[in-house]
Amino acid sequence: MIHIKRTVIIIIIIIVSIGLGYAYERVTVTIEKKSHPLMYEEFVDKYSQEYTIPPEIIYSVINTESRFKSDVVSNKGAVGLMQITTDTFDWLMTKTGEALSDGLLYDPETNIKYGTFLLKYLYNEFNDWDLVFAAYNAGLNRVKNDWMNNPDYIKDGEIQNIPFDETKNYIKKVNNNIDIYKKLYFSNDNQ
Repeated sequence: MIHIKRTVIIIIIIIVSIGLGYAYERVTVTIEKKSHPLMYEEFVDKYSQEYTIPPEIIYSVINTESRFKSDVVSNKGAVGLMQITTDTFDWLMTKTGEALSDGLLYDPETNIKYGTFLLKYLYNEFNDWDLVFAAYNAGLNRVKNDWMNNPDYIKDGEIQNIPFDETKNYIKKVNNNIDIYKKLYFSNDNQ
Protein backbone atom coordinates (compact mmCIF):
# COMPACT_ATOMS: atom_id res chain seq x y z
CA MET A 1 0.00 0.00 0.00
CA ILE A 2 2.81 2.45 0.84
CA HIS A 3 4.48 1.57 -2.47
CA ILE A 4 1.26 2.43 -4.39
CA LYS A 5 0.87 5.76 -2.55
CA ARG A 6 4.48 6.65 -3.31
CA THR A 7 3.97 5.79 -7.01
CA VAL A 8 0.79 7.91 -7.17
CA ILE A 9 2.58 10.85 -5.53
CA ILE A 10 5.48 10.54 -7.98
CA ILE A 11 3.04 10.43 -10.92
CA ILE A 12 1.22 13.50 -9.59
CA ILE A 13 4.52 15.36 -9.16
CA ILE A 14 5.53 14.47 -12.72
CA ILE A 15 2.18 15.61 -14.13
CA VAL A 16 2.29 18.88 -12.17
CA SER A 17 5.90 19.48 -13.27
CA ILE A 18 4.99 18.92 -16.92
CA GLY A 19 2.02 21.28 -16.55
CA LEU A 20 4.13 23.95 -14.91
CA GLY A 21 6.82 23.58 -17.58
CA TYR A 22 4.22 23.95 -20.33
CA ALA A 23 2.63 26.96 -18.61
CA TYR A 24 6.06 28.59 -18.16
CA GLU A 25 6.85 28.08 -21.87
CA ARG A 26 3.49 29.59 -22.93
CA VAL A 27 3.97 32.63 -20.67
CA THR A 28 7.54 33.11 -21.93
CA VAL A 29 6.42 32.94 -25.57
CA THR A 30 3.59 35.40 -24.89
CA ILE A 31 5.99 37.87 -23.27
CA GLU A 32 8.55 37.47 -26.06
CA LYS A 33 5.87 38.03 -28.73
CA LYS A 34 4.81 41.26 -27.00
CA SER A 35 8.39 42.53 -26.94
CA HIS A 36 9.18 41.17 -30.43
CA PRO A 37 6.12 41.93 -32.57
CA LEU A 38 5.67 41.58 -36.30
CA MET A 39 4.64 45.13 -37.14
CA TYR A 40 4.70 46.73 -40.59
CA GLU A 41 4.70 43.23 -42.12
CA GLU A 42 3.63 44.45 -45.56
CA PHE A 43 6.69 46.71 -45.84
CA VAL A 44 9.13 44.32 -44.19
CA ASP A 45 8.03 41.50 -46.50
CA LYS A 46 8.19 43.74 -49.58
CA TYR A 47 11.69 45.07 -48.94
CA SER A 48 12.98 41.81 -47.51
CA GLN A 49 12.21 40.24 -50.87
CA GLU A 50 13.35 43.20 -52.95
CA TYR A 51 16.74 43.45 -51.24
CA THR A 52 17.07 39.76 -50.23
CA ILE A 53 17.51 40.52 -46.56
CA PRO A 54 15.97 37.96 -44.15
CA PRO A 55 12.90 39.47 -42.47
CA GLU A 56 14.11 38.51 -39.00
CA ILE A 57 17.11 40.79 -39.52
CA ILE A 58 14.91 43.73 -40.52
CA TYR A 59 12.56 43.17 -37.57
CA SER A 60 15.54 42.86 -35.22
CA VAL A 61 17.11 46.10 -36.41
CA ILE A 62 13.77 47.92 -36.10
CA ASN A 63 13.23 46.47 -32.62
CA THR A 64 16.75 47.40 -31.53
CA GLU A 65 16.70 50.86 -33.08
CA SER A 66 13.22 52.17 -32.26
CA ARG A 67 11.07 49.48 -30.61
CA PHE A 68 8.70 50.04 -33.58
CA LYS A 69 8.11 53.74 -32.88
CA SER A 70 8.02 55.54 -36.23
CA ASP A 71 8.27 59.04 -34.75
CA VAL A 72 11.34 58.54 -32.59
CA VAL A 73 14.42 60.74 -33.08
CA SER A 74 17.75 59.87 -31.47
CA ASN A 75 20.08 62.35 -29.77
CA LYS A 76 22.25 62.07 -32.93
CA GLY A 77 19.36 63.00 -35.21
CA ALA A 78 18.54 59.51 -36.50
CA VAL A 79 14.87 59.28 -37.43
CA GLY A 80 12.14 56.69 -37.52
CA LEU A 81 11.81 52.95 -37.27
CA MET A 82 15.30 52.07 -38.51
CA GLN A 83 16.94 55.26 -37.19
CA ILE A 84 18.35 56.81 -40.35
CA THR A 85 20.05 60.20 -40.27
CA THR A 86 19.23 62.76 -42.93
CA ASP A 87 22.86 62.62 -44.14
CA THR A 88 22.63 58.86 -44.58
CA PHE A 89 19.24 59.22 -46.26
CA ASP A 90 20.64 61.80 -48.70
CA TRP A 91 23.62 59.53 -49.46
CA LEU A 92 21.37 56.50 -49.98
CA MET A 93 19.20 58.48 -52.39
CA THR A 94 22.30 59.05 -54.56
CA LYS A 95 22.38 55.23 -54.87
CA THR A 96 18.65 54.82 -55.61
CA GLY A 97 18.29 57.88 -57.84
CA GLU A 98 15.33 59.17 -55.85
CA ALA A 99 14.91 62.69 -54.52
CA LEU A 100 12.64 62.57 -51.48
CA SER A 101 11.94 64.91 -48.61
CA ASP A 102 13.76 64.16 -45.35
CA GLY A 103 10.35 64.27 -43.68
CA LEU A 104 9.58 60.92 -45.32
CA LEU A 105 11.96 59.29 -42.85
CA TYR A 106 8.98 59.32 -40.47
CA ASP A 107 6.96 57.33 -43.00
CA PRO A 108 7.23 53.63 -42.07
CA GLU A 109 7.45 52.38 -45.65
CA THR A 110 10.13 54.86 -46.70
CA ASN A 111 12.13 54.25 -43.52
CA ILE A 112 11.97 50.46 -43.87
CA LYS A 113 12.83 50.68 -47.58
CA TYR A 114 15.92 52.78 -46.98
CA GLY A 115 16.96 50.97 -43.81
CA THR A 116 16.75 47.65 -45.63
CA PHE A 117 18.57 49.11 -48.63
CA LEU A 118 21.33 50.22 -46.25
CA LEU A 119 21.54 46.73 -44.74
CA LYS A 120 21.89 45.28 -48.26
CA TYR A 121 24.53 47.85 -49.20
CA LEU A 122 26.53 47.08 -46.05
CA TYR A 123 26.17 43.33 -46.55
CA ASN A 124 27.50 43.69 -50.11
CA GLU A 125 30.42 45.65 -48.65
CA PHE A 126 31.32 43.30 -45.76
CA ASN A 127 29.58 39.96 -46.39
CA ASP A 128 29.38 39.45 -42.62
CA TRP A 129 26.36 40.33 -40.47
CA ASP A 130 28.33 41.40 -37.40
CA LEU A 131 30.34 43.83 -39.54
CA VAL A 132 27.08 45.03 -41.12
CA PHE A 133 25.60 45.71 -37.68
CA ALA A 134 28.82 47.43 -36.55
CA ALA A 135 28.71 49.70 -39.61
CA TYR A 136 24.96 50.32 -39.22
CA ASN A 137 25.61 51.53 -35.68
CA ALA A 138 29.06 53.16 -35.86
CA GLY A 139 29.14 54.18 -39.53
CA LEU A 140 30.39 52.64 -42.76
CA ASN A 141 33.50 54.82 -43.03
CA ARG A 142 34.57 54.14 -39.46
CA VAL A 143 34.37 50.37 -39.94
CA LYS A 144 35.73 50.31 -43.50
CA ASN A 145 38.52 52.86 -43.18
CA ASP A 146 39.53 52.68 -39.51
CA TRP A 147 38.61 49.34 -38.00
CA MET A 148 39.21 47.13 -41.06
CA ASN A 149 42.78 48.48 -41.23
CA ASN A 150 43.50 47.77 -37.59
CA PRO A 151 44.06 44.06 -36.75
CA ASP A 152 43.32 44.85 -33.10
CA TYR A 153 39.73 45.56 -34.19
CA ILE A 154 39.12 43.37 -37.25
CA LYS A 155 41.44 40.66 -38.53
CA ASP A 156 40.78 38.50 -41.58
CA GLY A 157 37.25 39.89 -41.77
CA GLU A 158 36.47 38.80 -38.20
CA ILE A 159 35.73 41.21 -35.38
CA GLN A 160 38.43 40.94 -32.73
CA ASN A 161 37.49 43.94 -30.64
CA ILE A 162 35.13 46.87 -31.04
CA PRO A 163 36.41 50.09 -29.47
CA PHE A 164 32.89 51.39 -28.71
CA ASP A 165 30.84 49.73 -25.99
CA GLU A 166 27.67 51.05 -27.64
CA THR A 167 28.50 49.20 -30.88
CA LYS A 168 29.54 46.02 -29.04
CA ASN A 169 26.25 46.03 -27.19
CA TYR A 170 24.33 46.89 -30.36
CA ILE A 171 25.72 43.85 -32.20
CA LYS A 172 24.83 41.58 -29.26
CA LYS A 173 21.34 43.03 -28.98
CA VAL A 174 20.57 42.70 -32.70
CA ASN A 175 21.85 39.12 -32.75
CA ASN A 176 19.81 38.26 -29.66
CA ASN A 177 16.71 39.77 -31.28
CA ILE A 178 17.40 37.77 -34.45
CA ASP A 179 17.49 34.57 -32.40
CA ILE A 180 14.20 35.44 -30.73
CA TYR A 181 12.50 36.37 -34.02
CA LYS A 182 13.73 33.13 -35.62
CA LYS A 183 12.45 31.08 -32.69
CA LEU A 184 9.07 32.83 -32.53
CA TYR A 185 8.23 33.28 -36.21
CA PHE A 186 10.81 32.02 -38.70
CA SER A 187 11.84 28.53 -37.65
CA ASN A 188 10.56 25.39 -39.37
CA ASP A 189 8.52 24.68 -36.21
CA ASN A 190 6.39 27.76 -36.92
CA GLN A 191 5.60 26.97 -40.55
